[in-house]
Amino acid sequence: AKFRQWLIEHAHILPTTLDNLEREAKLEARTSKKRAWDAFQERTIRAQNEVVPLIQQLAKELPNNHIAKDSPEHFAKMINPTFAEIVAEVRSIVQTLPNNIPLVAQLRRWVENQLQNNQKAYHNHLYADQFGSALQVPAVAATYADEAPLKNGSEILNAFFDTHFALKPELLAFGEDVGQIGDVNQGFAGLQAKFGKHRISDTGIREWTIMGQAIGLAMRGLRPIAEIQYLDYLIYGLSPLSDDLATLRWRSNGLQTAPAIIRTRGHRLEGIWHAGSPLGMMINSLRGMWICVPRNMTQAAGMYNTLMQSMEPAVVIECLNGYRLKELLPSNLDSFTVPLGQPEILQSGRDITIVTYGSCVRIAQKAVERLALVGVEVELIDIQTLLPFDINHTLVESLKKTNRLVVLDEDLPGGASAYILQQILEVQGGYRYLDSAPTTVTAAPHRPPYGSDGDYFCKPSAEDVFESVYALLQEAEPHRVIF
Repeated sequence: AKFRQWLIEHAHILPTTLDNLEREAKLEARTSKKRAWDAFQERTIRAQNEVVPLIQQLAKELPNNHIAKDSPEHFAKMINPTFAEIVAEVRSIVQTLPNNIPLVAQLRRWVENQLQNNQKAYHNHLYADQFGSALQVPAVAATYADEAPLKNGSEILNAFFDTHFALKPELLAFGEDVGQIGDVNQGFAGLQAKFGKHRISDTGIREWTIMGQAIGLAMRGLRPIAEIQYLDYLIYGLSPLSDDLATLRWRSNGLQTAPAIIRTRGHRLEGIWHAGSPLGMMINSLRGMWICVPRNMTQAAGMYNTLMQSMEPAVVIECLNGYRLKELLPSNLDSFTVPLGQPEILQSGRDITIVTYGSCVRIAQKAVERLALVGVEVELIDIQTLLPFDINHTLVESLKKTNRLVVLDEDLPGGASAYILQQILEVQGGYRYLDSAPTTVTAAPHRPPYGSDGDYFCKPSAEDVFESVYALLQEAEPHRVIF
């Protein structure tokens, strides 16, 4: 009203012209509203026209069946039903009627078609279908020179980032301490001086806005690597990742994407704020992103290579206690890839399957060595990525051989381990092949305390794994003498 008054007082427009504009605007609003409502109702009306005659005919054919007899009346009482209400009503009718009646079979097919069509309408584009999908990136194995040098894990990553920043001008990296000191574990050591502060930069202690910066840059065609200094602090940047980045492609029906890479480090470092593994939280809140959990820095580099060839966002969690461990330096740092969603069988065995990821792989390897000394053959599998999860069902094939399962996980009880079990037992049907109840070996139900002692008593150890496997085998085969 005040703006209207201001326009008239300053002679920017005549009152009669304003009145005409307002009438036209109201008419356009009402017309648009009706047009939108009619379009929204179109498929509901079409559905009613398709099923109501069939429901009425069914009531005539089954006059003694109260469900069929009462159905036309139920439909008649529905006032302005939604499309979902129409489908739900038809589903409830046919669920309790025999399929050998032609009209029932016809209505069932109608329901199945609606469910299939709406699967496409509501569930597409959470991830890339074809173009830009990380799952379409071909696998390229790492190659090594005859005299490949042994390097610290941090040096592997440093050489990797150096190579890619020289090749890709659209690549950026930023986060707390990433620039001047080269990140707290030296993956970017010396690279700010080489590539400039605009490409590798420090930020304040503000995870929320670091994530927002990554989303905006990625939507505009750049390729940001945004750091959360430690995995425990992801919670401070979780909101924009969950509400915006993970859902962007789905919310825009595949029209928008932001292929940001969130780089962080976690698992074990003997401290309350630097040793968390809240993977259950991430799996449940970041559907629409990939979650990569490499066991070492070479695997991490291969996953970065895969992601840089895709148009999808991801979180890569490097092992915090792996930066000083020695690894061979690949000669094809710029091109080798680790395929997502494909576990790696690190050791074959016939007695039991151990499934794990990240820093727990090394814990499992220690346990596997000790179990071998007492005659137990373990099949050890590194999941490598939690999202996507084992797209070729490698894990259930292992269960067909061993018939026993241990899930080793640094998350809290019922966290990532529950998700892993759901995928193996329910999605892959692994329950069919188990001779014993599956076992989980997890961290304690609280944050890890300070110090090596706290780490040992609150996180899974090789001794924990050994005893869990031993107990499972003894329960399953009490007659068998393991040692």
